[in-house]
Amino acid sequence: MEAMNQQSDPNPGKMDEAPAPVEGPSCLTTKELQQNLKTEKQRQRPVRLLFEIPSARIIEQSLSKYVVYQVVLIRSGSFDSRRVSVERRYSDFSRFHQQLLEEFSEELEEVSLPRKLLTGNFSPEIISERRLGLQDYLAKLYAIRCIRYSRHFPEFFTEQEQRQAHGLLRAGQFKLALELLQTVLQIQEKLVPWQSPVLLVPTLCALAVCHRDLEEPEQAFQTAQRALPPVRRYGLKNYRAPLLELLVDLGYQLRHPVARLQDELTVLRDSERGLVSFRSLKELVVQEFI
Repeated sequence: MEAMNQQSDPNPGKMDEAPAPVEGPSCLTTKELQQNLKTEKQRQRPVRLLFEIPSARIIEQSLSKYVVYQVVLIRSGSFDSRRVSVERRYSDFSRFHQQLLEEFSEELEEVSLPRKLLTGNFSPEIISERRLGLQDYLAKLYAIRCIRYSRHFPEFFTEQEQRQAHGLLRAGQFKLALELLQTVLQIQEKLVPWQSPVLLVPTLCALAVCHRDLEEPEQAFQTAQRALPPVRRYGLKNYRAPLLELLVDLGYQLRHPVARLQDELTVLRDSERGLVSFRSLKELVVQEFI
Protein backbone atom coordinates (compact mmCIF):
# COMPACT_ATOMS: atom_id res chain seq x y z
CA MET A 1 0.00 0.00 0.00
CA GLU A 2 2.83 2.35 0.89
CA ALA A 3 4.49 1.67 -2.48
CA MET A 4 1.23 2.35 -4.29
CA ASN A 5 0.80 5.60 -2.39
CA GLN A 6 4.32 6.64 -3.31
CA GLN A 7 3.63 5.90 -6.99
CA SER A 8 0.43 7.93 -6.96
CA ASP A 9 2.24 10.91 -5.48
CA PRO A 10 4.99 12.05 -7.88
CA ASN A 11 6.37 14.54 -5.32
CA PRO A 12 6.23 12.83 -1.94
CA GLY A 13 6.87 15.06 1.01
CA LYS A 14 6.25 18.22 -1.04
CA MET A 15 3.31 20.29 0.10
CA ASP A 16 0.75 21.39 -2.47
CA GLU A 17 1.52 24.85 -3.81
CA ALA A 18 -1.23 27.43 -4.17
CA PRO A 19 -1.84 28.48 -7.80
CA ALA A 20 -0.25 31.78 -8.84
CA PRO A 21 -2.69 34.67 -8.70
CA VAL A 22 -4.14 35.61 -12.07
CA GLU A 23 -4.18 39.30 -12.81
CA GLY A 24 -7.54 40.54 -13.93
CA PRO A 25 -10.20 43.11 -13.21
CA SER A 26 -10.33 42.02 -9.55
CA CYS A 27 -6.69 43.14 -9.13
CA LEU A 28 -7.43 46.70 -10.31
CA THR A 29 -7.94 49.48 -7.82
CA THR A 30 -11.28 51.24 -7.57
CA LYS A 31 -9.78 54.30 -9.25
CA GLU A 32 -8.48 52.21 -12.15
CA LEU A 33 -11.85 50.49 -12.57
CA GLN A 34 -13.62 53.84 -12.64
CA GLN A 35 -11.16 55.17 -15.23
CA ASN A 36 -11.60 52.07 -17.41
CA LEU A 37 -15.38 52.42 -17.20
CA LYS A 38 -15.18 56.09 -18.13
CA THR A 39 -12.90 55.31 -21.10
CA GLU A 40 -15.24 52.56 -22.31
CA LYS A 41 -18.27 54.85 -22.08
CA GLN A 42 -16.46 57.54 -24.06
CA ARG A 43 -15.50 54.97 -26.68
CA GLN A 44 -19.12 53.90 -27.08
CA ARG A 45 -20.56 57.42 -27.30
CA PRO A 46 -21.21 58.55 -30.86
CA VAL A 47 -19.12 61.48 -32.04
CA ARG A 48 -21.33 64.47 -32.74
CA LEU A 49 -20.80 68.11 -33.57
CA LEU A 50 -22.55 70.65 -31.37
CA PHE A 51 -23.08 74.33 -32.09
CA GLU A 52 -23.50 77.24 -29.74
CA ILE A 53 -24.01 80.91 -30.52
CA PRO A 54 -23.50 82.34 -27.04
CA SER A 55 -23.09 85.97 -27.98
CA ALA A 56 -23.43 88.63 -30.65
CA ARG A 57 -22.09 92.14 -31.09
CA ILE A 58 -23.01 95.14 -33.19
CA ILE A 59 -20.36 96.53 -35.55
CA GLU A 60 -20.76 100.18 -36.55
CA GLN A 61 -18.73 101.56 -39.44
CA SER A 62 -18.92 104.85 -41.27
CA LEU A 63 -21.39 103.61 -43.89
CA SER A 64 -22.75 100.41 -42.38
CA LYS A 65 -23.98 98.76 -39.23
CA TYR A 66 -24.38 95.03 -38.73
CA VAL A 67 -24.40 92.21 -36.17
CA VAL A 68 -21.80 89.46 -35.95
CA TYR A 69 -22.56 86.20 -34.15
CA GLN A 70 -19.98 84.10 -32.33
CA VAL A 71 -20.35 80.50 -33.58
CA VAL A 72 -18.77 77.92 -31.27
CA LEU A 73 -18.09 74.35 -32.42
CA ILE A 74 -17.77 71.48 -29.94
CA ARG A 75 -17.19 67.82 -30.76
CA SER A 76 -18.89 65.57 -28.24
CA GLY A 77 -18.30 61.86 -27.68
CA SER A 78 -14.54 62.15 -28.18
CA PHE A 79 -11.44 63.27 -26.36
CA ASP A 80 -11.47 66.52 -28.36
CA SER A 81 -13.07 68.86 -25.84
CA ARG A 82 -11.62 72.08 -27.28
CA ARG A 83 -14.07 74.86 -28.05
CA VAL A 84 -13.23 76.84 -31.15
CA SER A 85 -15.20 79.74 -32.56
CA VAL A 86 -15.59 82.04 -35.56
CA GLU A 87 -17.73 85.09 -36.17
CA ARG A 88 -20.35 85.26 -38.91
CA ARG A 89 -22.83 87.87 -40.07
CA TYR A 90 -26.43 87.12 -40.94
CA SER A 91 -25.53 87.74 -44.60
CA ASP A 92 -22.94 84.92 -44.34
CA PHE A 93 -25.66 82.55 -43.15
CA SER A 94 -27.91 83.74 -45.97
CA ARG A 95 -25.28 83.05 -48.66
CA PHE A 96 -24.58 79.66 -47.12
CA HIS A 97 -28.28 78.80 -47.21
CA GLN A 98 -28.60 79.79 -50.87
CA GLN A 99 -25.63 77.60 -51.79
CA LEU A 100 -27.23 74.66 -50.02
CA LEU A 101 -30.60 75.28 -51.67
CA GLU A 102 -29.00 75.06 -55.11
CA GLU A 103 -27.79 71.53 -54.37
CA PHE A 104 -30.08 70.17 -51.64
CA SER A 105 -33.45 71.86 -52.14
CA GLU A 106 -35.47 68.71 -51.37
CA GLU A 107 -33.52 67.93 -48.20
CA LEU A 108 -34.04 71.49 -46.96
CA GLU A 109 -37.82 71.57 -47.37
CA GLU A 110 -38.31 71.58 -43.60
CA VAL A 111 -35.24 73.65 -42.70
CA SER A 112 -35.53 77.41 -42.92
CA LEU A 113 -33.17 80.23 -42.10
CA PRO A 114 -34.48 82.72 -39.50
CA ARG A 115 -35.89 85.53 -41.61
CA LYS A 116 -34.50 89.03 -41.68
CA LEU A 117 -36.76 91.82 -40.47
CA LEU A 118 -37.16 95.21 -42.11
CA THR A 119 -36.92 97.04 -38.78
CA GLY A 120 -35.72 96.32 -35.25
CA ASN A 121 -32.77 94.17 -36.30
CA PHE A 122 -30.50 95.78 -33.70
CA SER A 123 -32.77 95.51 -30.66
CA PRO A 124 -31.44 93.15 -27.92
CA GLU A 125 -34.62 91.06 -28.09
CA ILE A 126 -34.39 90.49 -31.86
CA ILE A 127 -30.65 89.75 -31.71
CA SER A 128 -31.19 87.21 -28.93
CA GLU A 129 -34.06 85.57 -30.79
CA ARG A 130 -32.07 85.37 -34.01
CA ARG A 131 -29.00 84.05 -32.16
CA LEU A 132 -31.01 81.09 -30.86
CA GLY A 133 -32.65 80.61 -34.25
CA LEU A 134 -29.30 80.43 -36.05
CA GLN A 135 -28.00 77.98 -33.48
CA ASP A 136 -31.01 75.73 -34.09
CA TYR A 137 -30.54 76.16 -37.85
CA LEU A 138 -26.97 74.82 -37.72
CA ALA A 139 -28.07 71.85 -35.61
CA LYS A 140 -30.76 70.96 -38.17
CA LEU A 141 -28.27 71.21 -41.04
CA TYR A 142 -25.84 68.92 -39.25
CA ALA A 143 -28.62 66.36 -38.78
CA ILE A 144 -28.92 66.02 -42.59
CA ARG A 145 -26.22 63.55 -43.64
CA CYS A 146 -25.65 64.75 -47.21
CA ILE A 147 -25.17 68.32 -45.99
CA ARG A 148 -22.67 67.61 -43.22
CA TYR A 149 -20.65 65.55 -45.72
CA SER A 150 -20.80 68.25 -48.41
CA ARG A 151 -17.97 70.68 -49.17
CA HIS A 152 -20.21 73.64 -48.32
CA PHE A 153 -20.35 72.67 -44.65
CA PRO A 154 -16.63 73.12 -43.79
CA GLU A 155 -16.32 76.08 -46.15
CA PHE A 156 -18.88 78.04 -44.15
CA PHE A 157 -16.81 77.72 -40.98
CA THR A 158 -13.32 78.20 -42.45
CA GLU A 159 -13.21 79.90 -45.86
CA GLN A 160 -13.22 83.49 -44.58
CA GLU A 161 -10.37 82.80 -42.17
CA GLN A 162 -8.41 80.89 -44.82
CA ARG A 163 -8.63 83.76 -47.30
CA GLN A 164 -7.61 86.25 -44.66
CA ALA A 165 -4.70 84.05 -43.49
CA HIS A 166 -3.38 83.55 -47.02
CA GLY A 167 -3.60 87.29 -47.65
CA LEU A 168 -1.47 87.85 -44.54
CA LEU A 169 0.93 85.13 -45.65
CA ARG A 170 1.39 86.75 -49.06
CA ALA A 171 2.06 90.04 -47.27
CA GLY A 172 4.77 88.40 -45.16
CA GLN A 173 2.79 88.70 -41.91
CA PHE A 174 3.46 85.11 -40.93
CA LYS A 175 2.69 85.35 -37.21
CA LEU A 176 -0.81 86.74 -37.78
CA ALA A 177 -1.38 84.21 -40.57
CA LEU A 178 -0.27 81.41 -38.26
CA GLU A 179 -2.82 82.35 -35.60
CA LEU A 180 -5.69 82.31 -38.09
CA LEU A 181 -4.54 79.06 -39.69
CA GLN A 182 -4.39 77.36 -36.29
CA THR A 183 -8.04 78.27 -35.74
CA VAL A 184 -8.92 76.92 -39.18
CA LEU A 185 -7.07 73.67 -38.45
CA GLN A 186 -8.88 73.18 -35.13
CA ILE A 187 -12.24 73.56 -36.87
CA GLN A 188 -11.26 71.22 -39.70
CA GLU A 189 -10.07 68.60 -37.20
CA LYS A 190 -13.53 68.65 -35.64
CA LEU A 191 -15.09 68.13 -39.08
CA VAL A 192 -12.80 65.27 -40.23
CA PRO A 193 -15.20 62.49 -39.11
CA TRP A 194 -17.52 63.73 -41.86
CA GLN A 195 -14.94 65.04 -44.31
CA SER A 196 -11.92 63.58 -46.09
CA PRO A 197 -8.49 64.12 -44.45
CA VAL A 198 -7.64 65.97 -47.68
CA LEU A 199 -9.47 68.89 -46.07
CA LEU A 200 -6.48 69.44 -43.76
CA VAL A 201 -3.73 69.41 -46.41
CA PRO A 202 -3.82 73.07 -47.63
CA THR A 203 -3.99 74.32 -44.04
CA LEU A 204 -1.13 72.10 -42.84
CA CYS A 205 1.02 73.16 -45.79
CA ALA A 206 0.35 76.84 -45.13
CA LEU A 207 1.18 76.33 -41.44
CA ALA A 208 4.45 74.58 -42.36
CA VAL A 209 5.42 77.54 -44.56
CA CYS A 210 4.62 80.01 -41.76
CA HIS A 211 6.64 78.05 -39.20
CA ARG A 212 9.61 77.88 -41.56
CA ASP A 213 9.56 81.59 -42.33
CA LEU A 214 9.25 82.30 -38.59
CA GLU A 215 12.44 80.24 -38.13
CA GLU A 216 10.66 77.44 -36.29
CA PRO A 217 12.08 74.45 -38.21
CA GLU A 218 10.97 71.71 -35.82
CA GLN A 219 7.33 72.85 -35.90
CA ALA A 220 7.54 73.21 -39.68
CA PHE A 221 8.95 69.69 -40.02
CA GLN A 222 6.28 68.11 -37.77
CA THR A 223 3.46 69.94 -39.55
CA ALA A 224 4.71 68.96 -43.02
CA GLN A 225 5.12 65.36 -41.83
CA ARG A 226 1.48 65.35 -40.81
CA ALA A 227 0.38 66.53 -44.25
CA LEU A 228 2.36 63.91 -46.18
CA PRO A 229 0.28 60.72 -45.48
CA PRO A 230 -3.02 62.09 -46.91
CA VAL A 231 -1.09 63.59 -49.84
CA ARG A 232 0.34 60.14 -50.63
CA ARG A 233 -2.88 58.26 -49.97
CA TYR A 234 -5.15 60.46 -52.05
CA GLY A 235 -2.68 61.16 -54.85
CA LEU A 236 -2.38 64.94 -54.41
CA LYS A 237 0.43 65.25 -56.95
CA ASN A 238 0.75 69.02 -56.76
CA TYR A 239 1.62 68.84 -53.05
CA ARG A 240 3.76 65.70 -52.88
CA ALA A 241 7.08 66.86 -54.35
CA PRO A 242 7.03 70.32 -52.67
CA LEU A 243 6.25 68.69 -49.31
CA LEU A 244 9.03 66.13 -49.70
CA GLU A 245 11.46 68.87 -50.72
CA LEU A 246 10.59 70.92 -47.63
CA LEU A 247 10.90 67.87 -45.36
CA VAL A 248 14.29 66.92 -46.79
CA ASP A 249 15.66 70.46 -46.41
CA LEU A 250 14.36 70.77 -42.86
CA GLY A 251 15.49 67.25 -42.01
CA TYR A 252 19.09 68.02 -42.96
CA GLN A 253 18.91 71.24 -40.98
CA LEU A 254 17.56 69.43 -37.90
CA ARG A 255 19.75 66.35 -38.43
CA HIS A 256 16.73 64.07 -38.74
CA PRO A 257 17.03 60.87 -40.82
CA VAL A 258 15.60 61.73 -44.24
CA ALA A 259 17.27 59.22 -46.58
CA ARG A 260 13.95 57.55 -47.45
CA LEU A 261 12.30 60.90 -48.07
CA GLN A 262 15.22 61.90 -50.30
CA ASP A 263 14.90 58.66 -52.28
CA GLU A 264 11.14 59.17 -52.65
CA LEU A 265 11.71 62.74 -53.86
CA THR A 266 14.36 61.63 -56.37
CA VAL A 267 12.08 58.95 -57.85
CA LEU A 268 9.19 61.39 -58.01
CA ARG A 269 11.24 64.13 -59.67
CA ASP A 270 12.58 61.68 -62.25
CA SER A 271 9.07 60.50 -63.11
CA GLU A 272 7.72 64.06 -63.37
CA ARG A 273 10.62 65.56 -65.31
CA GLY A 274 9.29 67.46 -68.30
CA LEU A 275 5.68 66.85 -67.28
CA VAL A 276 5.17 69.38 -64.51
CA SER A 277 6.84 72.62 -63.45
CA PHE A 278 8.69 72.39 -60.16
CA ARG A 279 7.42 74.77 -57.49
CA SER A 280 8.32 75.13 -53.84
CA LEU A 281 5.67 74.59 -51.19
CA LYS A 282 5.61 78.31 -50.48
CA GLU A 283 5.01 79.10 -54.16
CA LEU A 284 2.16 76.62 -54.15
CA VAL A 285 0.63 77.92 -50.92
CA VAL A 286 0.62 81.60 -51.89
CA GLN A 287 -1.53 80.77 -54.94
CA GLU A 288 -4.29 79.35 -52.74
CA PHE A 289 -7.44 81.43 -52.09
CA ILE A 290 -6.57 84.23 -54.50
